[in-house]
Amino acid sequence: MNILPAIRAMEDQLVEWRHALHRRPELAFEEHGTAAFIAQQLRDVGLEVHEGLAGTGVIGVLRNGEGPRVGLRADIDALPISELTGADYASEITGKMHACGHDGHTTMLLGAAQAMAADPPGPGTVVFIFQPAEENEGGARVMIEDGLLEQFPLDSTYALHNWPGLEAGKIAMRAGPVMAAFDTFELKVTGKGSHGAMPHEGIDPITLTAQLQMAWQTIVSRAVDPTDATVISVTQIHAGHTLNVIPDEVTLRGTVRTLRPATRDFVQAEMTHRAEMIAEAFHAKAELIYQRRYPATINDPEAAETARRAAEAIVGRDAVQTDYTPSMASEDFAFLLEKVPGAYGWIGNGSAEGGRNLHSPHYDFNDAILPLGVQFFVEVAHRALAGSND
Repeated sequence: MNILPAIRAMEDQLVEWRHALHRRPELAFEEHGTAAFIAQQLRDVGLEVHEGLAGTGVIGVLRNGEGPRVGLRADIDALPISELTGADYASEITGKMHACGHDGHTTMLLGAAQAMAADPPGPGTVVFIFQPAEENEGGARVMIEDGLLEQFPLDSTYALHNWPGLEAGKIAMRAGPVMAAFDTFELKVTGKGSHGAMPHEGIDPITLTAQLQMAWQTIVSRAVDPTDATVISVTQIHAGHTLNVIPDEVTLRGTVRTLRPATRDFVQAEMTHRAEMIAEAFHAKAELIYQRRYPATINDPEAAETARRAAEAIVGRDAVQTDYTPSMASEDFAFLLEKVPGAYGWIGNGSAEGGRNLHSPHYDFNDAILPLGVQFFVEVAHRALAGSND
């Protein structure tokens, strides 16, 4: 593995940083201590520091003459999960935990900032983006709305996420869709309540809802190309309070995942159409509230090639996967990729056995991959500024 001696030499410091962040997890838009820690490390190596975008976001800037401008991003927030790892650096905050590895991502980018401050790439500018609220709250979108790209214009942008189940020492990088769009819905079906023994006197919204749920599933199985991955999941059904009464209303909630923008548009329109038509057929009413949360994470081909070459230069061609299946989970780095050409990849975290997967109370970031992540950010910044994939 081709990791610079200067990066190898900072390994103990990287682990120390990661464990310090792990002990003090903070949820979306509450990352005040985390932000202060990040800002101090950036100042200590002489970088230009900007605080307060999206409330708790931190930006570090390394300027080295005129040239391209590359953004490197790490997410900094934790999750509302009670940790069960038993680690000596386990969360000290009840009910909060770094269960997705954002402490590791932050550490890798801090290490890259330190390495590049000592040996700047260029000519050009590197913008280190420490983003709050990746978990469900769309911190990347809020940073953009707060003027991220006006204040720090970018020509390209890159991010890494650890991936349990991918062998440590490997990196996955591909062009096109990598993670799915994430949408939510709430459907209220209104019929007419009646006694359970006299269903003919009412309009049963539960029976209607059962048919509607199956009609939605046939959007995926019969109306969308089978090679175009789509998931509609009803995750909540709420109706009634009494055993012998058919209720007036049923409420369904859930999520939709799609990889292509056109499919996202189609699924939303078709869910609305089928809900309204089936309800009308039963003389009932259906009201669908559909919220678009995160767009699909879609890598720019040229940026993905730059990132792939950077990864190959470190771990070798055989350790870089390019033919993997996109995940139907979601990632708000997608908001940046809608505005700036870029690429998002996975860095292997090792085995996911024993419940040690993302968002598990047993999850832990693999400290052994910290230098690899640092080296990747350094290598991709050099290549992006040089405009070379050689």
